[in-house]
Amino acid sequence: MEKWMVAAKKADFNAIAQKYGITPVLARIMRNRNLTEDEEIRLFLKGTLADRPSPFVLYGMEKAAELLLLKIREGKKIRVIGDYDVDGICSTYILCRGIQALSGKADRVIPHRIRDGYGLNISLIENAREDEVDTILTCDNGIAAFEEISLARDYGMTVIVTDHHEVPYTEENGNKEYHLPPADVVVDPKQSADTSHFKGICGALITYKLIEALCEKSGEEEKKKSLQKELLPFAALATVCDVMELRDENRIIVKYGMQQMKETENPGLLALLQVNDLMDKELSPYHAGFILGPCLNATGRLDSADRALRLFEETDFKKAVTEAYDLKSLNDSRKQMTEDGVSEAVRMLEAEGREQDPVLVVYLPDCHESIAGIIAGRLKEKYHKPVLVATRAEEGIKGSGRSIEAYSMYEELSKCRELFTKFGGHKMAAGFSLAGEGDLNELRKRLNENSTLTEEDFREVVHIDVPMPLSYADNHFVKELSLLEPFGAGNPKPVFAQKNVRLLSGKILGKNRNVGKFRIADESGSGYDMIYFGDMEKLDRFLSETYGEHEKEALYSGSRSFEGLTVSMVYYPEINRYMGRESIQIVMQYYC
Repeated sequence: MEKWMVAAKKADFNAIAQKYGITPVLARIMRNRNLTEDEEIRLFLKGTLADRPSPFVLYGMEKAAELLLLKIREGKKIRVIGDYDVDGICSTYILCRGIQALSGKADRVIPHRIRDGYGLNISLIENAREDEVDTILTCDNGIAAFEEISLARDYGMTVIVTDHHEVPYTEENGNKEYHLPPADVVVDPKQSADTSHFKGICGALITYKLIEALCEKSGEEEKKKSLQKELLPFAALATVCDVMELRDENRIIVKYGMQQMKETENPGLLALLQVNDLMDKELSPYHAGFILGPCLNATGRLDSADRALRLFEETDFKKAVTEAYDLKSLNDSRKQMTEDGVSEAVRMLEAEGREQDPVLVVYLPDCHESIAGIIAGRLKEKYHKPVLVATRAEEGIKGSGRSIEAYSMYEELSKCRELFTKFGGHKMAAGFSLAGEGDLNELRKRLNENSTLTEEDFREVVHIDVPMPLSYADNHFVKELSLLEPFGAGNPKPVFAQKNVRLLSGKILGKNRNVGKFRIADESGSGYDMIYFGDMEKLDRFLSETYGEHEKEALYSGSRSFEGLTVSMVYYPEINRYMGRESIQIVMQYYC
């Protein structure tokens, strides 16, 4: 059972509400997001693109822009090397489009996930030398590429690294020593010399800033404005898909980037919107993270991310639509492969009794290595434990991990670093390579023997913003909640709690019978429509165990004499629009 926790942060909510013309409940929600200073609150409610910091706040940005501008003016050949996820694809597109718009000679390479692996490798450096590349410009990678960058420098190439990942370190006696690669310049907010106040930005936003900096250094003010507008949707898309917290500058980028996406003139992006039936919808981070992003990611997982990049580079809309349909079909295949992998992993864990392990390590030798991370994420959601999923690869074993708040995956894997041929990541996710199955078994053993996780760590924590009667959720309040949008990582949709809610009637919908629609009443007897998108089998078991099978069946029978089943619930209200009419609909998220 989940652990419900009501946020109890203190502030003068009435004063905040009066100052900003909002309700005290909204003021309390913002306090729950750790917004306390006047400027923070102002930016959260009313921040615009004009409030973004200068790109030169990032350490190394000025030097990178000056060096790159010199290479452009000298007509040197510049090669952009990105990554095969959405952030890497968008970063690569932003850099190439921006440099070419400034008359630079830029081409690009996105490594193949299986053939090349993540980021720079020696063959990419050798290829650049053969192609007489003068400057290598990385995006969304490079911070850990010591050997590769050293080789490029030995060959006389200039190397500029733009990245947002953690700087690698070695640790001795509890002391960490950080190591930057030997590039000509590094732009990464995670490096110790960087003093920018908000470091949680993705690779594409760093490249977006680099193009802004280039335009400023070159005096191309009009070109800067047009490129800012053109490239903003790509920075927003990457920010959402790389699960960056929607705070500070990220919030502004996503808010205005999603608006600008509807007005994009990029044929590939337009085609992607069309094939996913999004042309006439108000776009939100949900559409970016769960519809558009997976289509782009599927190319890097099952084929080559170069296909996604070519979609954005396509100038013919008809051709772009064909390519976008292909990407959507790939993603549909990826979904089925994921479902099969999750089912097999659950079967293996539970057959062997290993679902009780503190850290779940699963070996799926025949699983496509590119979806190991997705499967790990799904298993983490099911068991609420750290999960590593490994699969057979040409060079041995490859895997991905996803973690919970109580467990720093990068720190724990670092303690077993001698087992890996390669690994990297951060607190919540990691990727790794091993020589063979014996090393995987040893990894499982060490991670579980050394785990300090407790049963309490495995309970999902539900953070409730405000205990609030359903009657408070009127049209005005629900519309006021839109001031908090866009919702996403770091700024979740606010949730509320109410006791003694009566379920009066219900029906199960959906071809998979995974949606419940109910009529409910609060303590005063006022009625509401409620919907539940969740595990209906689990809800039915709860109702049967609590009230008995007969009472549960009566809920769904529609009997007028049925008095209802009482539950406490965590919920959020929304406006349901149907046939031109608006009504409040309650969405239940948790119950007890």
